[in-house]
Amino acid sequence: MEAPKRTTIPALRVRQWLDAWEDVKFDPSVHRRRPSEHFYVTSIKASQLRALCDIHRRSSAHKGSRKSDLGVQRRHNEARSLEIAEFVKHGFPWSAISQSSRKSGEFDDLKKPGWLPTAIVVNVLISDDVREGGAVAPEDLVDVVDDGEIARLVLPEGVSPTWQPKKTAPIEVIDGQHRLWAFDESEDEDFELPVVLFHGLDISWQAYLFYVINIKPAKINTSLGFDLYPLLRTEDWLEHAGGPTIYRESRAQELTEALWSYPESPWYQRIDMLGDGGRRFVTQAAWIRSLLATFVKKWESTRVPIGGLYGAPAGKDKAVLPWNRSQQSAFLIAAWSYVKDAIKETDAEWAEALREGRLDLAPDPAFEGPTTLPNTDQGVRAILAVFNDLCFVQADTLELKSWPANDFSEGTSEIGIRESLQALRKRSEIDGFLRAVARGLATYDWRTYGSDTLTAVEKSAKARFRGSTGYRELREDVLRHLASSAEQNVSDSAREVINQLGWD
Repeated sequence: MEAPKRTTIPALRVRQWLDAWEDVKFDPSVHRRRPSEHFYVTSIKASQLRALCDIHRRSSAHKGSRKSDLGVQRRHNEARSLEIAEFVKHGFPWSAISQSSRKSGEFDDLKKPGWLPTAIVVNVLISDDVREGGAVAPEDLVDVVDDGEIARLVLPEGVSPTWQPKKTAPIEVIDGQHRLWAFDESEDEDFELPVVLFHGLDISWQAYLFYVINIKPAKINTSLGFDLYPLLRTEDWLEHAGGPTIYRESRAQELTEALWSYPESPWYQRIDMLGDGGRRFVTQAAWIRSLLATFVKKWESTRVPIGGLYGAPAGKDKAVLPWNRSQQSAFLIAAWSYVKDAIKETDAEWAEALREGRLDLAPDPAFEGPTTLPNTDQGVRAILAVFNDLCFVQADTLELKSWPANDFSEGTSEIGIRESLQALRKRSEIDGFLRAVARGLATYDWRTYGSDTLTAVEKSAKARFRGSTGYRELREDVLRHLASSAEQNVSDSAREVINQLGWD
């Protein structure tokens, strides 16, 4: 039986390189190896490009091999692709009118061609490129044969709309995936798309291209851009320009507001958002500082590889978690909810001492009282730090990157957070670990220095948590407490954090 022929597509070579670019710091260790001096312009059938990018397979609950592509793959908005698909069929304004209006026949005169002249920007992987699913199988590679001005793309054998790669797909989309995904159900297999094609472009350069195409011209909100392309949260070239710094500060504020405004949050209406509530609640400013020092930080230090879950690469592949704002909010709300529940259920001596003589235990004085650390700046930061530290070192074991966003999880809307919470609680590894950490935290003595239930010896021990040095002291003390936890996964994680911090 004769083997299927390999399709060849001509491409125009475009040289864009200046001598001044030789001053750029190219570094493969940060996914920024020296790029080719050329890219290519061509046209490819939408059905073929879709198959080569493996978009159809990746749309089905991550059953394929590429779960996150080191933060390269943008999140997909299905509604946007459906609108583009309707536009392709009959143009604008037909694509914007309701289904009932389309069916009425009264607006058929609005039908027009749906041209898509703007290029899809893609990268063809080379044999050395490794993504989370591994390298491209040799027989699946797209060859770029460049003999001069006109180059040739040689596709794998048998490429068709139903073709699937054996492992990692040979092409990844940098910009334009919603246009490409619009053809998922297209009946016209001959529709071609203009394509700008890079060859072997490292992932940091891909994030950079996305930024200059979509964010720099102010086309989309910067915070949303960091959700769509999570790798941008850690790019050092943006750090100098204020990008990730602005991201971290604005994200910390957004997360604080979500904790305060979400009705089922333990901190619902319990954060002093204006800074004028006296000592009853922890202030918004204190929450923002604590989040910047924990979940949203970049690194512990240049020598200590513990960063923030929302602001640093985690796991063995050093990939940024692709979680968006509602997922990040839901994770914090779930963790704090389990802490509140665990403290409420504990009969530990410290908690019973705070409750003694109280006829009304709603709210629980062990969690919300005036002399319990979880209701103070120091306690909030310590608990945030512990959850961040333990989950960061367990990122691979807990498969944190495999928690996908859902259709309702954009932004920090109530429905988005609720949907993300429901999805999180179905991830038994993550949810179970958060509950285990909370149970361990509930057995720690959280009474403040000012509690009149402390003995003289206990009061002296608590004194070291006061002042600016108290944050570190309390964090270390809680970690050492968890290192002796009966929960094996919690104790192992705490010891690993202590070791990485150099506190052993």
